[in-house]
Amino acid sequence: MGTTTPPRTLAEALRARGDESLAGLLRARPDLLNPVPNDITQLATRAGTRASVVRALEHLDRFALQTAEALAVAPDPAPYGTLLSLLTGDGLDDGEQRDDAGAAITTALPGALATLREQALVWGEDDRLRLVRTARELLAPSPQHPSPTGLGPTVAEATAGMSPGRLQEILAATGLSATHDPVSAVAALSSLFTDRTRMAELLDTAPVEALSVLDRLVWGPPYGEVTPNPTPPVKWLRDRGLLLPVSTRTVVLPREAALHLRAGRAHRVPEPVPPAVAAAAERDPQAVDRAAAGQAFTALATVEELLKLWNGGGPAILRAGGLSVRELKRTANALDVTEPIAAFWIELAYGAGLLASDGETDERYAPTPASDEWLDLPAEDRWTHLATAWLAATRTPGLVGGQDAKGRALSALGPELDRSAAPDVRRRVLALFAELPPGTAPDAETLLRRLRWERPLRGGPAASVTGQGPAPTEGTDLRSRLALWTLNEAELLGITGRGALSAQARALLAEGEKAAAARLAPLLPEPLDHVLLQADLTAVAPGPLERPLADMLSVLADVESKGGATVYRFTPGSVRRALDAGQAATDLHAFLAAHSRTPVPQPLSYLIDDVARRHGHLRIGAAAAYVRCDDEAVLNEILADRRSTGLRLRRLAPTVLASQADPGSLLEALRDMGYAPAAESAEGDVLITRAGARRTPPRTPPVPVPEGPPVPDDTLLGAAVRAIRAGDTAATAVRKEPADAPSSNAPSGALPRTTPAETLATVQAAAMTGSTVWIGYVNADGAASQRVIAPVRVEGGFVTAYDHTADEVRTYPLHRITGVAELAEDGKG
Repeated sequence: MGTTTPPRTLAEALRARGDESLAGLLRARPDLLNPVPNDITQLATRAGTRASVVRALEHLDRFALQTAEALAVAPDPAPYGTLLSLLTGDGLDDGEQRDDAGAAITTALPGALATLREQALVWGEDDRLRLVRTARELLAPSPQHPSPTGLGPTVAEATAGMSPGRLQEILAATGLSATHDPVSAVAALSSLFTDRTRMAELLDTAPVEALSVLDRLVWGPPYGEVTPNPTPPVKWLRDRGLLLPVSTRTVVLPREAALHLRAGRAHRVPEPVPPAVAAAAERDPQAVDRAAAGQAFTALATVEELLKLWNGGGPAILRAGGLSVRELKRTANALDVTEPIAAFWIELAYGAGLLASDGETDERYAPTPASDEWLDLPAEDRWTHLATAWLAATRTPGLVGGQDAKGRALSALGPELDRSAAPDVRRRVLALFAELPPGTAPDAETLLRRLRWERPLRGGPAASVTGQGPAPTEGTDLRSRLALWTLNEAELLGITGRGALSAQARALLAEGEKAAAARLAPLLPEPLDHVLLQADLTAVAPGPLERPLADMLSVLADVESKGGATVYRFTPGSVRRALDAGQAATDLHAFLAAHSRTPVPQPLSYLIDDVARRHGHLRIGAAAAYVRCDDEAVLNEILADRRSTGLRLRRLAPTVLASQADPGSLLEALRDMGYAPAAESAEGDVLITRAGARRTPPRTPPVPVPEGPPVPDDTLLGAAVRAIRAGDTAATAVRKEPADAPSSNAPSGALPRTTPAETLATVQAAAMTGSTVWIGYVNADGAASQRVIAPVRVEGGFVTAYDHTADEVRTYPLHRITGVAELAEDGKG
């Protein structure tokens, strides 16, 4: 679908593309599809808007961007050879030292140029390459926005507004002949600066100090400040136009002179080849998988502990949203981790849909119903659920503790933690891991260098936010910081082990969750159904416990230490907790005997019996609150104890004391005094207190914040290309003017105007002959459009036709057709 003449505009270049090429453009720049352009001209206009061009430039790699930057300082249009020389240089400055770099640039340039063409940033044949105007404005040098190349304005741009007399003085100082007008004077000076031989002869006469000044400006920035009475070297340069005035105190090195000093290179260090990711260490792949599986098991245990910690209702939500610093510290202490790592686990559980706000008046965080389903899954499936949620999440725990653009603190679960680039960075980092041999840990610095090469313009204002914890150094761009956070989080989650990508993570990235779960399952320890009871009132769990056993043991004993084995300690308080939950002493003895591989130690049996004997001897109910006991001596002892003064107790009967404290406070106070009271109901029955499971209403996980429009699928791309082609057919169709029609001054693209009778006659004739006509149509909302239709049937005041613009059969009321015209012979089809 090519043209015989070179395109004159971007629209013509796009019109000459094939459907696959247009689909590639829309896939690379999905913002152009929102909404679908009416025709090629509108597509070209939208592709040249500032916001769209900036987004496209941000997704270029470094060499493609350097190619665009070189085109921005090249003549417009520029032949391919000129572009190549701007990237490779003319080779006259350092002999053969740049041969390898030149060969790499020569090899890589066609690919970079193809990328720019595909994204409609460059158009035209190789002999007339043009950068789209908006991209040129963004990348070309200006005092307000210096070029990344470090080049300044051309001689013509820098001398705009300079007096003709001053131009003639510069020509005289450089030994050039005088001219009759400023245009020819500028041309003569530009010719001198671009002539290698004459320019070298001019610089040979320069003072050494003047050459030093040029050396400081040559690679940018090209602007320098001067005094009203400049030094002799600066005056020498200014008199010969090697420094041109920008203002009374500022001079600039012209682009042509700088390119001569650079040996024709636009960039100091072109980077045509992506930096290689170096290996930091080589490890046994099996050891990596085992280490990652161990950390995956720790991750599951930590998230389970977090859910259990907030099971009865978690911390309150701040008015501005999120978790307070105090609650974060409390959660970190309970999980026995640092605050930044606690923020990661909290955000991970939230992103996986396991935690959410309960929506109550006193809004708190609590586990969701989905957390109960998650807990019932096999361990390997629970891990893949967490890992998949982490990969897709845009929430960034590394920012917690930093500040936003307004100086406000960023809190865990707060509303300002979304960074749309996070999923892309995570997947790209892990993809670079996957390119290395199994067991290879990459070097972090070379990995960051590779990411910066792939997206040199990414970062932006958000990169200035500084976080706590395992964060990179201050001042690095957001993409680099996201990459470093990814390295730490992947290790915590068990994606990597000992710095290398695990086999289960490779399966997750390449094959999906089922394959990853199958790889991980054999590496996880099997849950145990027993513990080892010891005489010092402790129980040792030599591995993960089955859930019923773990749940009961967490009520009966307190966790004393964690690690490869978990140590539980039995205390009077923990045994009383089990009794409060409705267990009897005989139940506890039977439970321990059934699940211990060692005999139940006598001290533990004595402890259970002793607590059970005293448990419930005192009964507490609601009056404001009362204490009831059949043993008057116990009540006398309580009244005589100084610690009970704050309870304001008084005797109502020999076996009953009343208190002004509430039952809960009274219960806790008497327990602190060493008693084992039990709460009772209004009927006098003992109240069984189980840990109440607080759940939120059904909640969906937080939706990731997308980075721009989503990438369209093939079906949408095909439909969009057909619609654009059809609209372009209508927009560019050439209509046939009637022979007896007077010449019209109507503007191009105006709706056709015919009488109702002429309209009816023309569409009827087209339906009979099967020809195509051009109509103007106004819909029910009053919106006017032009359409190319092939009428099939005309009856009842309606015309049924195949609409080339919409690529479908439609029916139009005749009274809404403003006019109709036949198409010229070359406009058909």
